[in-house]
Amino acid sequence: MAVRDGGLDLWEAVLSRAAGGAAPEEILSSLRRATVRSCSADEISVIMQGHVPREGLTAARTLLARSAAELLGRPPAVDVSPGALSGSDVAGDIPLAGAPRTEAPPIPRPQLNENYTFESFVIGPSNRLAHAAAVAVSDAPGQAYNPLFLHSASGMGKSHLLQAACRKLLDQRPETALSYISCEEFQNLFFSAVQAGDVGPFRNRFRCAEVLVVDDIHFLASRERTQEEFFHTFNALYNAARQIILSSDCLPREIPKIQERLISRFKWGLVAEIEPPSFETRLEIIRIKSGMRGFALPPDVMAYIAEQSDASIRELEGTVLKIIGYASLLGTKVDLGLVKEVLQAPSSRRGPAKPIGIEEIMSVVAEYYSVSSSELQARGRTRSVALPRQVSMFLARDLTRHSLESIGGYFGGRDHSTVKHACDKIRELISSTSDVASAVRSIRQTLSRGDA
Repeated sequence: MAVRDGGLDLWEAVLSRAAGGAAPEEILSSLRRATVRSCSADEISVIMQGHVPREGLTAARTLLARSAAELLGRPPAVDVSPGALSGSDVAGDIPLAGAPRTEAPPIPRPQLNENYTFESFVIGPSNRLAHAAAVAVSDAPGQAYNPLFLHSASGMGKSHLLQAACRKLLDQRPETALSYISCEEFQNLFFSAVQAGDVGPFRNRFRCAEVLVVDDIHFLASRERTQEEFFHTFNALYNAARQIILSSDCLPREIPKIQERLISRFKWGLVAEIEPPSFETRLEIIRIKSGMRGFALPPDVMAYIAEQSDASIRELEGTVLKIIGYASLLGTKVDLGLVKEVLQAPSSRRGPAKPIGIEEIMSVVAEYYSVSSSELQARGRTRSVALPRQVSMFLARDLTRHSLESIGGYFGGRDHSTVKHACDKIRELISSTSDVASAVRSIRQTLSRGDA
């Protein structure tokens, strides 16, 4: 038996009290072997070792609650979790005796954005702690900060740090079983497994991971069954000293309608915030992003862009790409006059008088490319529709407040990584292909006039 944080005397007293009653010996024996995360007057949290049936977990929870209440005068919150990393033994149906155990499927190597590295991440006062922590966990997974919880407003670089940590870790240890996934995709895979009546492979995939990285964990809000599943996944990995990295748009306690025990666990390691970049950091971001595309912007141009763009890093990068795209399209150099013209254009303002919807964007794009809106929403991947669909996703991300996941839902239920890839692809084409730059500019102008 090991105790993770304090409460050893109280734990021994609770066990002694339980042993003095009529408790089954097998339950007492399991509790003596358990790993105790915490034991206080407010909470007792333990992880059982080996296979313990579901009814055994319930009996242990009841026994601890009763024994602690007899000692303390009131019952604390009691959590008894399974500790096995094996398929359906954990938080699910009890397998039949002698039934073959489901083998864990191989964890697919994550698809990472090649531009998201630690070397390309611009460090400043607003993100220094988050960057240092991400480097630390990639150098020593499961030892430095576990879990690492990064939070910020959208577009501040959380995904960049998460993927940079994944890339460095895999570069150093290619054999590492690393799972990088969005919270929405985790949820979808879980429900697909439940509907198929076979959650064993799903649980093995994530509970056998050596490193689990989940982007946008705030999407657990109001998802009771997914929260329960993730709770047991978290426990299994943490108990095995496996690294967990999470990102969110808000602090753990600010995630609405989420279990208190998950909030508590999210705060066990390091919670680091990424704040909006300072003026100096924005200047450096502009210099690096433009340099990556072969443009050396004049100092006065960079200063003007940094002054005008004080929101997210994603918007700042979009502004740089837009300016470079205009300069390439017009065949002119980037000077302060061009930048002011671009930033004062209707498509560059902080939003038109009338909000633009995704349906409106699809309608204008469909008309421009002579396809139908239904084709843009279909699951097919024909070449004639692929580019218009990617343009639609790019404009939806740029002109609306919809998340990547929400945008994907409009286009045949595609996941957030597909939308992100489409946005990255169109940004590249705007700066390298005049036809695409002209198309996007024309569609923007139509949308700004409200002609759809």
